[in-house]
Amino acid sequence: MFNIKAVSCEHSEKIQALIDGKTKPLGALGDLESLAKQMAKIQLTASSFKSPKNNQHKLELNSPHLTIFAGDHGVASEGVSIAPSEVTSQMVANFAGGGAAINVFSQQLGWQLNIVDAGILHPASSTAVLDQRLGNITQAINQQEAMTQAQVEQGFIFAKKHIAELKSTGCNIVAFGEMGIGNTTIASAIMAAIMAIPASEAVGRGTGVSDDVVLKKQQVVEQALALHRDNLTNPQAILRCLGGFEVVQITAAMLAAAENRMLIVVDGFICTAAAMLAIELNTNVKGYMIFAHCSGEQGHKKMLQWLQVKPLLNLGLRLGEGTGAALALPIIQAAAAFYNEMASFADAEVTDVT
Repeated sequence: MFNIKAVSCEHSEKIQALIDGKTKPLGALGDLESLAKQMAKIQLTASSFKSPKNNQHKLELNSPHLTIFAGDHGVASEGVSIAPSEVTSQMVANFAGGGAAINVFSQQLGWQLNIVDAGILHPASSTAVLDQRLGNITQAINQQEAMTQAQVEQGFIFAKKHIAELKSTGCNIVAFGEMGIGNTTIASAIMAAIMAIPASEAVGRGTGVSDDVVLKKQQVVEQALALHRDNLTNPQAILRCLGGFEVVQITAAMLAAAENRMLIVVDGFICTAAAMLAIELNTNVKGYMIFAHCSGEQGHKKMLQWLQVKPLLNLGLRLGEGTGAALALPIIQAAAAFYNEMASFADAEVTDVT
């Protein structure tokens, strides 16, 4: 369903030479240099270096869009969260009204914010919320499959259309956030299934639950993994058995964004679970991903290590909503700015000390 072209390494040496030729010691801009190189590899066209007069490819960050996908989870009724499922709909209304952290950060930093109802218990009444509903709530994953294969497939269709609409505005950088009471339990189950680790290594405190609730979450994830063990054979089956309506659409949106050669800024624990599924579905998507931050959820660091990626930020965030991805935008912009605007030793007539 997604035709993703692998990020080319054809011009890696020339890109690196351009970065090394800037007026700085080699490697002095640290992770900004590897970030700029990744962006250049994604955006570079085959003709960019053909002419000696055109040896500098300009990085572009156009119309950054951040989409929050919201969905409710049947597993919330198992007592795995401090909040009831009704809070998902209440927070969606808060997003629509501009009162959440992600609204504040998006306005401050220049993200255009989209809110998608992927399937919440009480449908949103605001026209600011896009209707991409797959149902009202998933089934409890420790009792039955979370959703049908038809719902998974419809979620992919919705997400692909959404990304096409963003692309039509000129957008070439996207990020995703999520809202859904119980979705850290879902992400933990997905993590455990993909990494083949016990629930105790995947389950964390989510919104800040007690030790008793953490134990309950572990038990629920263990039950789910045992119930679906024979079916967890591929990413779509994992989504069907363990996923959430919002996780399905984030996974597909990441794949669609890579298909359109867009930069993908990956948020925290739940979005990284979706990223893991996307990579399992098509490994080429990973080259388009920028991992924004390491969240305070205990399993997230293990996810990032397993993926062998380094996040840009580590602020102890565990809010979700795409807040970590939003905060990474100035870092990404700085990487593009130095690559585009910083003088070379030759241009500035500075002695090359490298």
